[in-house]
Amino acid sequence: MTLPDTTNLLAEIRALIQAARTAASRQVNAIAVITNFEVGRRIVLYEQAGEERAEYGKAVLKNLSAALTSEFGRGWSVSNLTMMRRFYLAYRGREQKSQTLSTIFGEPALIEKSQTPSTISVPATAPAFALSWSHYVFLTRIDDEDERSFYEVEATNSGWSLKELRRQFDTSLYERLALSRDKEGVRALAVEGQVVDKPGDMLKDPYVLEFLGLEERPRYSESELEARIIDKLEHFLLELGKGFLYEGRQRRFSFDDEHYYVDLVFYNRLLRCFVLIDLKIGRITHQDLGQMQMYVNFYDRHVKLAEEAPTVGIILCKEKHDALVEITLPQDANIHAREYRLVLPSKDELRRKLLEWAEVAGEE
Repeated sequence: MTLPDTTNLLAEIRALIQAARTAASRQVNAIAVITNFEVGRRIVLYEQAGEERAEYGKAVLKNLSAALTSEFGRGWSVSNLTMMRRFYLAYRGREQKSQTLSTIFGEPALIEKSQTPSTISVPATAPAFALSWSHYVFLTRIDDEDERSFYEVEATNSGWSLKELRRQFDTSLYERLALSRDKEGVRALAVEGQVVDKPGDMLKDPYVLEFLGLEERPRYSESELEARIIDKLEHFLLELGKGFLYEGRQRRFSFDDEHYYVDLVFYNRLLRCFVLIDLKIGRITHQDLGQMQMYVNFYDRHVKLAEEAPTVGIILCKEKHDALVEITLPQDANIHAREYRLVLPSKDELRRKLLEWAEVAGEE
């Protein structure tokens, strides 16, 4: 007797089980994060009803930690309770923006110092949090509310792991995007994250290529830089940002018996346009700008389809020259010069630049 082929049935059941486990994991995570938020809220409300001395607060947390650890086991140390308190203080503005608590906890109770068990108040809502507790532990260390909000939105929308969130923060993604935007664009970052509607939205200043493993030295060549980028293409695509697809390297085109090569060619599916990248290990020159203008013109006239957006050119250089770029290119040129760094930039330096930019923008 020939046994029936159950390959498709097995695949369907496997997919169902995996989807169920993923959904269960997300639900457990959501409950854990909201529980920690509520623990922090109760601690803060208890403190507000009592003495405000620091010693008093430490004693409360110490007693709570001992009792909870005895009953529930690990996870209730003084440091963890302190983090839950900090988490609530960072996100308490969301208390009125979310789901009914009873759908998660049944009927949770809030016991204040002045209450007895028979006079428990029941909060109506609890904030919705999309990330893991580990993500929020990291985010609560960011003091600036706009910056914290930006990283939360981006981590949620892009599905960043905690490792990727740390990398984006360490490379000062918020400051680098902010430096490429006007005042309204900076405000929008905190609420919407990075939204790519026009070429300027995808630009950063500078681009950080620390993942290439190249030292800050003058001896490497442009071909070596390009080869390292191809070897770390996945990392480079993450650094470029949203919507980028790799199309090729050293793309050749010819006319009048002359051959020309574009270092790296990408396509951005959000903008529906080609993005050409030329790599320069030194300071940008007017010849570099003219060459990129030729590349962009060729792609616009001979490669892109009629329904696609104009081609964008980006020159990644060790040192840009803003005045040279401004005087060489027409104002409507779709070409941009951006510096790259091979080591992590100083957040203090970028924040100083952002403050200087804000002061100049405020005077305009």
